[in-house]
Amino acid sequence: MTRRLLTALLLIALPVLGQAQEELQLQAEYALDGLPAGNLSGLAACGAGLWAVSDREDDRLYRLTSADGRLQTEVELFQVPPVPTSGLPWGVRMRIWLVSQVRGGELDFEGLSCDAAGNRYLVSEAHAAVLKLPPVGNPEWLALPANLVRQARASGLLLHFNALLEGVAVDPQGARLWLAAERQQRGLLALHKPQSTWRCAGGCVLLREAGDEPAPAQLEVAPQPRDFSDLAFFDGKLFSLERQAYRLCRRSLSDGAVERCWSFAAAALSESRRYGPQTFGMAEGLALDAEGAWIGLDNGSQRRNDGEARPLVWRFAAPAGGWSAGK
Repeated sequence: MTRRLLTALLLIALPVLGQAQEELQLQAEYALDGLPAGNLSGLAACGAGLWAVSDREDDRLYRLTSADGRLQTEVELFQVPPVPTSGLPWGVRMRIWLVSQVRGGELDFEGLSCDAAGNRYLVSEAHAAVLKLPPVGNPEWLALPANLVRQARASGLLLHFNALLEGVAVDPQGARLWLAAERQQRGLLALHKPQSTWRCAGGCVLLREAGDEPAPAQLEVAPQPRDFSDLAFFDGKLFSLERQAYRLCRRSLSDGAVERCWSFAAAALSESRRYGPQTFGMAEGLALDAEGAWIGLDNGSQRRNDGEARPLVWRFAAPAGGWSAGK
């Protein structure tokens, strides 16, 4: 390759690389009271409200309302119907059950999304299932394709305990659904509902990725496994939360490929916001709107350097040009 050609390629690549390193600006930080079990595991912007879920509680959601510069929590209780057969191996299901007897949260809700009709969707990592909570009426489990888990495992996804489904996103019409496989490998599963039945168009697996990637320089640690910790659908685009990389990314609906990423490492890894063991204080929930992003943290009831021990929600400003800029 000639030097002139190499220079030209670098000039083309530099704007893309610059976009990937753009830092989101932190506007506000909210410590949440009213989550006695802690372990915030999902966020969703539903209409004008913000909702949260904990993976330690199987019977409630939390509506977050702003008052006096704080986010207050209101509990919504629900009753879960019998869980459908997941297709996960017996050994994985047994390990999940045993752990739940110690820590709570047998369903292990790890993600939350909603459609324009007010339906909320919670993904259960323990059962590889999605629970739909309508604004009126009884909750029900979605009838997902019988071969969903089988296809995912054949592609190298959902193979490891505690590394199963970690996020869910639904479009406003409630007709398209995406699920995130957490790590080792990580991936995206895509489903659609042309009429009344959920199906996979041309296969359930939209994306799968293995391997490690560099952690933010502030951590001074070895590369970490690629992961997803939540999904969000906004303005016709799919967004992924990637906790180990301290970033969120916009992804193509056709193949899950990255279109653009934004980092929040500068704010998250400031000295006062750090936790001792870096396995705590990780970003677990993502919700987007035109003005910015909400990111929820699971602190595992641990204290960070400034003494704060409650679950946290951060508010970041949207990037210049909005979330769809730089297509």
